Amino acid sequence: MQSKFIKTVFAGVLAISSSIQAQAEDQTILNASYDIARELFASYNPIFAEHWQEKTGKTIEIKQSHAGSSSQARSILQGMPVDVVTFNQVTDVQILHDRGNLIPADWKAQLPNDSSPYYSTTAFLVRKGNPKQIQDWGDLAKDDVALVFPNPKTSGNGRYTYLAALGYAQKAFGKESTSEQDAFLKQFLDNVAVFDTGGRGATTSFVERGIGDVLITFESEVNNIRQQYGVDEYEVVVPKTSILAEFPVAVVERNAKKNGSLEVSTEYLNYLYSEKAQRLLAGFNYRVHNEAVKAEFAEKFPAVDLLTVEQIIGSWDSAMTELFASGAKLDQLQRR
Repeated sequence: MQSKFIKTVFAGVLAISSSIQAQAEDQTILNASYDIARELFASYNPIFAEHWQEKTGKTIEIKQSHAGSSSQARSILQGMPVDVVTFNQVTDVQILHDRGNLIPADWKAQLPNDSSPYYSTTAFLVRKGNPKQIQDWGDLAKDDVALVFPNPKTSGNGRYTYLAALGYAQKAFGKESTSEQDAFLKQFLDNVAVFDTGGRGATTSFVERGIGDVLITFESEVNNIRQQYGVDEYEVVVPKTSILAEFPVAVVERNAKKNGSLEVSTEYLNYLYSEKAQRLLAGFNYRVHNEAVKAEFAEKFPAVDLLTVEQIIGSWDSAMTELFASGAKLDQLQRR
């Protein structure tokens, strides 16, 4: 069962395209996304292609590129001819404006919900029977618990994990009790068995390689893994307090104009807000904004106190400077 899932995953990535294999498509666009979104967009692309053909009479091929979102941003700045980005962290989109002027300064105002058509939070996947009795973030700092999650240096997923743990520590010990927060976070980081560069690598380490007691990743991913690998093999734990993980999208306007794809690229992202697409997103265990779809899938998503990045650290800029920059808090806590 496990190997079958992994083969399915990688089969979708082999040719960078996860989408419609049509003859002589009228147009082609490239979507750069985070690495655990392969299956999601492999399902979304045919739906959008059908919508686009009904609307315009034209066919479309959507090619996919997947890696850690920060790695993707660097590749785009180095020249990868991407038409749209569907990332999991605001700073990885913002940098496309700040360092490359590839997107407009007001990109967040281009679409609803600050250009975030769906969202998630950080949750835990544990093995059958939850042998270490993991219930909340505090349990992850026990001496005998081995953790697996993506490296915050290379992965937006990993940064959300660290920030969620920090948010828990702030609530547990008080925002002013920085020494207690640091002690918790140091033990939390010491318990990491492996730092993979992205979310899918972390999944492979936990499931295929059998490393660790707890996989920490997006709620959507832990539920998808459990469904694919067998509900009897793993259990999902959603902590009572976690982080609001938004998934921002943007048209890479400079590239799209050059490629003649601005209209279709814009519609590709707009359609993510349609009820049909929102239902697909919810089916992949993402939380959505459409009220009808939210009500339909309400039982799938337990109530969580979702802390924002702003509540935890002030802003993404502060997080990147104070926590994740070279020599900043993350590096300091990881020193042995």
